[in-house]
Amino acid sequence: MEHHRIRPFNTADTYPEQKLDNDLAQGVVTTGGKIVWLRGQCPQELDTAVNIPSHDPVEQTHKVMQNIKQLIEEAGGTMEHLVKVVVYITDVRHREAVYRTMGEYIKGVHPVSTGLVVQALARPEWLVEIDGTAVIPD
Repeated sequence: MEHHRIRPFNTADTYPEQKLDNDLAQGVVTTGGKIVWLRGQCPQELDTAVNIPSHDPVEQTHKVMQNIKQLIEEAGGTMEHLVKVVVYITDVRHREAVYRTMGEYIKGVHPVSTGLVVQALARPEWLVEIDGTAVIPD
């Protein structure tokens, strides 16, 4: 199964003033396969739910994306099966750092993406939360 990416683009073209480099798409079409719905991933260890000791948006985003990658792999897939992400940040000033870091994990993948700036997340020290959906071929 190959996911069909509708109108893939890079954020460097759509947000040139923000120095971003995310491979995204306007839509993704899948057929068959196993859908993996991930809960919002936060900057904490999956096994212990202990927060990472950082208040840096880049370091927090790395941990969040590492968690997403690990969970997709545990389900039998790879990051190439990621079809959608929803990004929640608590400060719009962190947007570029969060998206640049996320972009390292989705290079060439082109998922669809929605980004929201929210007042707060479940823990005050969290700056970013990302949930994802993957479709793994049969």
